[in-house]
Amino acid sequence: MSTFSDLSLLPSLVASLTEQGLSQPTEIQSRAVPALLEGQSLIGVAETGSGKTLAYVLPMLDRLKRLETGGEPVTDPSRPRGLVLVPGRELGEQVRKVLKGLTHGTRLRVRSALGGTAKQIARQNVGGKFEVLVATPGRLLQLIDERELKLDDIRMTVFDEADQLVDPGFLPVARRVVGACPKSLQLAMFSATLPQSVEALVKDLFSSPPVRVRTRGSQQVVSTLQVDNRRVHSGRRYDTLRELLREHPEVGTLLFSNTRKQCEETAEWLDAEGISYVSYMGQMDRQERRANLAAFREGTVSVLLTTDLGGRGLDIERVDRVINVHLPREVNNYLHRVGRTARAGRTGLVINLVTQRDHPLLAKLRKRADRV
Repeated sequence: MSTFSDLSLLPSLVASLTEQGLSQPTEIQSRAVPALLEGQSLIGVAETGSGKTLAYVLPMLDRLKRLETGGEPVTDPSRPRGLVLVPGRELGEQVRKVLKGLTHGTRLRVRSALGGTAKQIARQNVGGKFEVLVATPGRLLQLIDERELKLDDIRMTVFDEADQLVDPGFLPVARRVVGACPKSLQLAMFSATLPQSVEALVKDLFSSPPVRVRTRGSQQVVSTLQVDNRRVHSGRRYDTLRELLREHPEVGTLLFSNTRKQCEETAEWLDAEGISYVSYMGQMDRQERRANLAAFREGTVSVLLTTDLGGRGLDIERVDRVINVHLPREVNNYLHRVGRTARAGRTGLVINLVTQRDHPLLAKLRKRADRV
């Protein structure tokens, strides 16, 4: 498939893509969209920044619009037909933005019910007639339990960032969501990584074996990403960081550490150096976290200090550099972190501050690269 027009999508969707300067699908899009348009359930695994959101948004909007033009419009309030389940508010807002950007021609209605927003706002959002809902698990169950929302007309459900949704408390939630949908439900899961824990979810939720799409670059860093491993002694970590931040102070930079304590140490060092930054961590007040993210996104500040929370779902165009002040232990966490830059074909740079204890991770990364 060389263009979006070749994917048999509605002309209105192709026109919206053209307005956004998008004409050629990525690998995950060209392989997943046709299967989803045929009504098949699917698991899609692709590297970060490869366009997974469009891979499910396009067939969802296409299917729902064809129902409407075929004489089956939505007639009841609070009964959507498309559901996207996301692990957190920030990703939910980004998915909603992608959906809204493609509804000018289809005139389909998109609503959200995300954690971190007032309950009353969520109730208002799902109160009228609409086609697509983007939701976080907790808020979705709350609306179902309070009889503010029905899933009995859902035609397609997507679990985005499926590997992050899989924790000990999520499987019962997933069962409830799928159980509340019609038996003819089309189900899809998308993720940058597919740990073994997701397989248990697949066996439990899919009524029949799904189509599996894994791109050639999945489980790898993208080709447009430059990697620079800086070997440092533990006592010289911040000396190296000082040199890096002084080289290009205006570049949008994510600083990653593993723990809150490590982030606090880095924050103290940044304060002492007089380097402007904002933090983005799970323990922060949601409003403060959101304000900090907005300041970084808008360019008010060029450095965002974060834990692995910032490695999931964030799509900020101005991230040109990722610095792993402290490298993670797991390869999957590394892949999610570095996937915040070099997205959608853009170039990017990741700099790893490497100590002796990071050698096992580097060995695993080299092994993966050798398999390609």
